[in-house]
Amino acid sequence: MRHFLGLLLGIVMTAVLTAGAGWASQDVVRGLVSAAGGATAVDPVRDTKALVAIGAMAVAGLLLGLVVAGRVSPLATFVPSMVLLAWTVIYVLDVNRALGLAPTDPTLDARIVQAGRGMQDLLAKGVFALIGIALFIPVLMPSRWSGRDDAEEPYEEESAEPAGYY
Repeated sequence: MRHFLGLLLGIVMTAVLTAGAGWASQDVVRGLVSAAGGATAVDPVRDTKALVAIGAMAVAGLLLGLVVAGRVSPLATFVPSMVLLAWTVIYVLDVNRALGLAPTDPTLDARIVQAGRGMQDLLAKGVFALIGIALFIPVLMPSRWSGRDDAEEPYEEESAEPAGYY
């Protein structure tokens, strides 16, 4: 049951890391591009879209940290790591095919297209490869695959007999 819930959590984490971070990265980058282009910089305190995007990226980072550091099934990190690393390998082998996997069709909703462009940007800059490797590390730890041992023996006090070489 623990690994099934880990699989479900892995699927949710994949969606959060690809679509959520992709969508949020476009609004965050919008402020940087306008400042670099000579226009007035986007002030995140006054621009609610930038605030929401920064908050979405913070939530994605928080969930990423909880899954990596928490005591959950390693499938919760294995599923998104394989998706991100496989997408990166496809990008290395065939750039056009990898970029075509992101939803950027203009007939889709504008938020989905924005998320797709953000996914392409994060993929091209290597952020997905970095996150994929970080998510794969917990899979290599054998202690993550075994469940908690509820029948642990209580802590034994030291005996009164002296120990050592006398």
